[in-house]
Amino acid sequence: MTDAPANAYLGIDIGSISTKGVIVDADRAIVARSYLWTEGNPTDAARRVVVDLGAQIDRDAVRVRAVGTTGSARRLVGAMLGAAVVKNEITAHAVGTTYLHPDVRTILEIGGQDSKIICVEGGIAVDYAMNTLCAAGTGAFLSSQAARLGVEVEEFGAIALASKRPANIAARCTVFAESDLVHKIQVGYAREDIIAGLCRAVASNYLNNVGKGKKIVAPVVFQGGVSKNAGVVRAFEDMLGMDVLVDPDGHLMGAFGVALLAAEAVAAAGADAAGMGRDGIAGAASRSAGGEAFDFDAVGDFAFKTREIECAKCANHCEIICVYRDDQLIDSWGNRCDQGAVRAG
Repeated sequence: MTDAPANAYLGIDIGSISTKGVIVDADRAIVARSYLWTEGNPTDAARRVVVDLGAQIDRDAVRVRAVGTTGSARRLVGAMLGAAVVKNEITAHAVGTTYLHPDVRTILEIGGQDSKIICVEGGIAVDYAMNTLCAAGTGAFLSSQAARLGVEVEEFGAIALASKRPANIAARCTVFAESDLVHKIQVGYAREDIIAGLCRAVASNYLNNVGKGKKIVAPVVFQGGVSKNAGVVRAFEDMLGMDVLVDPDGHLMGAFGVALLAAEAVAAAGADAAGMGRDGIAGAASRSAGGEAFDFDAVGDFAFKTREIECAKCANHCEIICVYRDDQLIDSWGNRCDQGAVRAG
């Protein structure tokens, strides 16, 4: 007699720059990880992440019971994968971080094109702020400057730590920072001092914009792709005057948090009704949230596309996003009243 498959849960964080995914087991330990570039195509990136995760586990021995999605394309990919849980990034990051670090008080997060701060009390997120306007405090800014300097962005941290006198790079916005960088290069600043200055500019921009008015209390956890840059970590520690913890899986925290939420949805609602706790996703697509295992292979068997329509049934003129699988409507959102509701077939 063979043993029953072990239960597991899958979480995906679909960002503008990168798409992250994890599978956690019944003990909430990460058993598979994936980090790939989105490349402007969130559905294809989600497919590639799912395939990568599926290749890391024994699919005969592990049954993924539910999927959760977060990030900028969470609703689109949630519809595509039949997600049991679709949550915003603030919730996902807070849930994942407080699970691994129950005493955390401040979460700093910097991704490819946006950044956020989450203030925590008693394990609960009580305040937050996001920045999606200025790129000077994001990973995309560091990547573009790395290309200008002819250095791989992954090398920035080690090079920055070698600096004795970081250059003072203007951090008010991308335009000023780039202009200042060019000037520093022209007058002969050492490469390590320029790179250290760029790392400090990112931290300074973040604290003066995203963190403005927020009380940053230790313990502080720094996450997102930029948290892997030791130069930015050092800059935050110097500016805050406190230790900054970087979790080894900090770049996957959104995916981890939403995987935990998917597991909670199954536990709370039971196998037959686990899909009912979803964040606005319509339809009964969440086959993976019930007794049937998530089908890794089926993701590649369907053709997904989206279409935007304008509802003219009232003065709102809502722009409604419709998602189709093999030309069949499976989900829609964007309507602000029932007149604009588009029913899935």
